[in-house]
Amino acid sequence: MSLFLQIFVIGCFIVVILALFREEIDFLTYSMAAMLVAATATFLLSEEPIKLEDFFLAIEWPVIFFLIALFTIVAILEEQQIFQEIALRITKKFSTNTRGFFWVICLISTFSAAFIEDLSVAMIFIPMIISTSEKMKINPTPILLGMTICINIAATLTPFGSAQNIIIANEFTLTSSWFFINLGLYFIIGTLLTLFLLDYFVLRKHLKEIWIPHCDEFGEPLESGHIREHEFIILEDSIEHKVFYRNLGALLIFFTLLIVIPNIVFVGLFGMLLFVFINPRRRESGKKKPDISYYLKKVDFRLVFFFISLFVLVFCFEKVGIIDILDDFIVNITPNNLFLLSIFILLITSILSGFLDNLPVTILFIPVIEILVGTGFSSIPLLIAFILGINLGGNFLPQGSAADMMTLELSNKYCVDGLNYKKLLKIGGLFALLHIILGIVYLAVIVFIFF
Repeated sequence: MSLFLQIFVIGCFIVVILALFREEIDFLTYSMAAMLVAATATFLLSEEPIKLEDFFLAIEWPVIFFLIALFTIVAILEEQQIFQEIALRITKKFSTNTRGFFWVICLISTFSAAFIEDLSVAMIFIPMIISTSEKMKINPTPILLGMTICINIAATLTPFGSAQNIIIANEFTLTSSWFFINLGLYFIIGTLLTLFLLDYFVLRKHLKEIWIPHCDEFGEPLESGHIREHEFIILEDSIEHKVFYRNLGALLIFFTLLIVIPNIVFVGLFGMLLFVFINPRRRESGKKKPDISYYLKKVDFRLVFFFISLFVLVFCFEKVGIIDILDDFIVNITPNNLFLLSIFILLITSILSGFLDNLPVTILFIPVIEILVGTGFSSIPLLIAFILGINLGGNFLPQGSAADMMTLELSNKYCVDGLNYKKLLKIGGLFALLHIILGIVYLAVIVFIFF
């Protein structure tokens, strides 16, 4: 295969990686351009004949349709303020119990992040935490740290907890039951251990501290005792009980179907239609009718098109021989021992995810895992290591997690002086290391007891 073509396609991939790290430019523009250029070069210069429809078939369409359905459901739930209502009820119930508020808000936000995008969870819960903390005159820093660090491990619980999980689950036919059985214990231990340590070493120091913010969201000094109620108007407003419980029931049905039915496309489309029909929109005539077009307009399709770009780029990698070179290299340096191999997969994917975006690393390593499984290694420890490494590796640096950056942005906006980049880097990095070490111990138990 042409060395020039291989270098050219790798160059296109590097453009995508660089675009992801440049906040001032639109990463999707460069991703789509890189995909088109790489596909054109591969089609024209590859020694192996390629049909145009091969590029279309290289896209994992079940993943694409499930993402669209899932994003639409989240858009509906945000429109109906379901998660805001959950946060509201928590803050009202535990507004006089600091430790109870810490544990409940962190656990609920973590479980929420196992089913919806972590960035959405951060945007919903952070204002609630800060507003309630102002009313209670407690420092929100420990609670924000607990929520941010815990939702970073939430993706390990479900096949739809992160975009990379959806790809892995689709490629290896992993169901929700598989995740619960093989990663549920890790999720429980990791979450509880994190909260216990944060409670003991961080929260306890702030329990007797009286905290009053010194500036508003514009950085202007606040009058003593003034709380920014206008920023958190939702705290005083509840949605209709029927709407709330109707959507909770639909969520329960949706999650149940995801567990019992392995076909994510069917469940995704069915769930999307279910939420559309139970949340009809009022037309100008005064009548309420289902309106899927309205909710689709609210969906952010950037991630969908980014997935398409990655699938086509990896297809180009495969056709020009780069995947074979990568596979041969990793297979040659991997140990023959199942436990050591699992640790190797965990560490190398963690390191790469810490410096690169999780999605490209996921798509590049899927063929490697397939080859290793094909050579006779048990798939369960390798997949556990792969999922843990991909989801936890990006948490060492705040910029590796969108939820971390949102926490820092809103903390700065609302003058939470106790939480800055340095503190989140220090504490978040230590817990990311703890989660990786816990993953190694977890793999050791699984391999030596069950394999």
